[in-house]
Amino acid sequence: MATPNITVDLLNQYCDEYRNWGRWGGDDELGTLNHITPEKIVESAGLVHQGKVFSLELPLDGNGPQTGAFGRVNPIHQMVATGTDHVEGTQGWPMGWGVADDTLFLFLQGGTQWDALAHIFYDGKMYNGYDARLVSSSGAEKNGIENQKTVVSRGVLLDIPRVRGVEHLQPGDAITGEDLDAACKHHGVEVGTGDIVLIRTGDMARRRELPGWDGFSAGDSPGLSLLSAPWLAEREVAAIATDTWGAEVRPNEIEGSFQPLHLVMVVSMGLFVGEIWYLDELAADCAEDGVYEFQLVAPPLVIPRAVGSPLNPQAIK
Repeated sequence: MATPNITVDLLNQYCDEYRNWGRWGGDDELGTLNHITPEKIVESAGLVHQGKVFSLELPLDGNGPQTGAFGRVNPIHQMVATGTDHVEGTQGWPMGWGVADDTLFLFLQGGTQWDALAHIFYDGKMYNGYDARLVSSSGAEKNGIENQKTVVSRGVLLDIPRVRGVEHLQPGDAITGEDLDAACKHHGVEVGTGDIVLIRTGDMARRRELPGWDGFSAGDSPGLSLLSAPWLAEREVAAIATDTWGAEVRPNEIEGSFQPLHLVMVVSMGLFVGEIWYLDELAADCAEDGVYEFQLVAPPLVIPRAVGSPLNPQAIK
């Protein structure tokens, strides 16, 4: 079959063809997480054999990837009570007692994060046909992140650079369904209903130690092509996450567009999307033992009406 041209017409075709609005009821706010059944969770528990656990979170600190683009800055950690205060006698607690306390200011999508289904709109609508005006200055009345407060399933890592025999993909390198199939074959895994697919590009590993992360945030990057949409939909994956800023390839494949695949994934499919995940340690272990499947425990914080959330996902082998 000839590869279709990536155009606005193809985007709208995919939005129509893979739309899950009403599939799980007119009041659904879970989207593709509905694919995770109790049986799927039990299956994921059966993948734990070695007792190895990998944190997939980038540290929440001032060394993160944000540059101020779209208003996002890196987390700001502040101490409001310290041991210095205690020793100087300024705290006033009785009987030699002292305390340390602190705060954290952060953009909910500034580091390792999930997109809520209220995060993206297309022509005035969000997932399941809800009006975009339901997300106001008081937060999301529909599709808020609190609906996804439990996320446990079989995780599968697809390490695209390792499949291609390179250290990392280059900005602008697009990942198609054929590439994802090749990765499954290379790693000896299959992807199916309810799985959470982690897609490593090596982009974070390449840029993390460079000044300003070398344009990682909102810049050109490798990522999923619009042409990967059929693969994601037909396999009924519950969620995807990547080690890039925006999951999909940049520059955007359609001139004048912005993140067009998100319109298919988030708005039409109701697919749970994660970005800025740290996958390098897990990838090294998978390459060593040849096991690219694991239990993934990855709930967001329960923040009512929020349109995204940080998390500390755990891959358990």
